[in-house]
Amino acid sequence: MSELTDTAASPAPSAPQELPHALPKEPAKEPAKDLVIEYLLAKRPDLGTIDPDYDLIDNRVLDSLGFVNFLYVLEEQTGREIALEDVSPEDFRTLRRIRARFFDAE
Repeated sequence: MSELTDTAASPAPSAPQELPHALPKEPAKEPAKDLVIEYLLAKRPDLGTIDPDYDLIDNRVLDSLGFVNFLYVLEEQTGREIALEDVSPEDFRTLRRIRARFFDAE
């Protein structure tokens, strides 16, 4: 039993070492943009991915019924209120336009 309680003989734990096969650290992703894509894919899981220039309106990823909810998601992710009179349907046509209008303009 003394072997279990004797801590003088055991070496101090060393700091964790990075494994040689560890993946290189990537720059942090932009979580707000990722959440917008996740929201849209949840509405249309059949797409799998969404190309930045895919027409979200013509392809009914965004429609009039879901538009208000999508505005709420954008407001939550950007931290800004979005007034309907300040936007047009073209601002929401593609992911590229959404990013440029609501995220890159910050």
